[in-house]
Amino acid sequence: MRYGERTPCWTGDTAADVNKADLTSAMHAPNPTPGLGGRMIGLALSSRPRQWPKNLLVLAALLFAREFHSGASVVTAVAATAIFTLASAGLYILNDAFDAPRDREHPVKRHRPIAAGVVPVKLAVGAGIVISAVALALAAALAWTFGAALAVYLGVQIGYSLVLKHLVILDLLAIAIGFVIRAVAGALVIEVPISPWLYICTFLLALFLAVGKRWAELNGDARTSAARPVLDRYTAEFLRTLVVITAAATPLSYALYTFSAPNLPANHLMMITIPIVLYGILRYVYLLQANGSGEEPERVLLGDPGILASVVVWVTVSWAILQFGGG
Repeated sequence: MRYGERTPCWTGDTAADVNKADLTSAMHAPNPTPGLGGRMIGLALSSRPRQWPKNLLVLAALLFAREFHSGASVVTAVAATAIFTLASAGLYILNDAFDAPRDREHPVKRHRPIAAGVVPVKLAVGAGIVISAVALALAAALAWTFGAALAVYLGVQIGYSLVLKHLVILDLLAIAIGFVIRAVAGALVIEVPISPWLYICTFLLALFLAVGKRWAELNGDARTSAARPVLDRYTAEFLRTLVVITAAATPLSYALYTFSAPNLPANHLMMITIPIVLYGILRYVYLLQANGSGEEPERVLLGDPGILASVVVWVTVSWAILQFGGG
């Protein structure tokens, strides 16, 4: 749902919904500057709640190090996830403030509260800085190593928003590294070792999703290129090649992880989950090619019944194996 461009109305995200929003805006005279309530709602929307589930990756160490039996570790990991979510909310607000001029050229992003003028850019920048700083202080108070990891994450993401998103390949790597830092931070905060294979799997999966996003953007509305200039430097053939490479490398690395990680059951029962992961990857590739889904990966992951079911089944089976599968 998005805040309307001229009138504070809720709209969907499909092309039809955007057209309805344009029609609604055209039928009404511009309203006065939004009040405090409207700006607060705009800031809340700019924090992108739909993206928050990404931060559940912080809990990966809790699951795969089998620390979910420890109440203290569970509380600490949940608190760390909440802090990471707060930090990412501040970063999304800052990113939208930095991107507001280009977002106004995008067919959908121009309805974001900051690009639409609902939230002033200066207010968004101030709010984003304060929220990020509070998250960093809380992280340092929870554990200095976790605070250091969050500081690195903030630095990478701010670098992405200002510079890296405009550089070919580096934009994709920066996105993937952000996910790896989440996984690393989750291990640091509960002080457990974790297999390097999990980091490799996380990196490759995030890279796969990032490449798919760029491919969908390149094949989508022509106005998307104006809002994301780096697309002019990519070609469909190159991105298609990267999709093939990452779609093959991700399940392969996961398969190696299931029977080589020292913290998993020695009977290799985790290999049972390989077909689940493979289905999820192949289903995502199918959606990329069949209907161009992928410009907003979170919508695909949470909106497609097949992929959502594979995620739920994978988490359930993995937990059962780690809980009852033996040492």
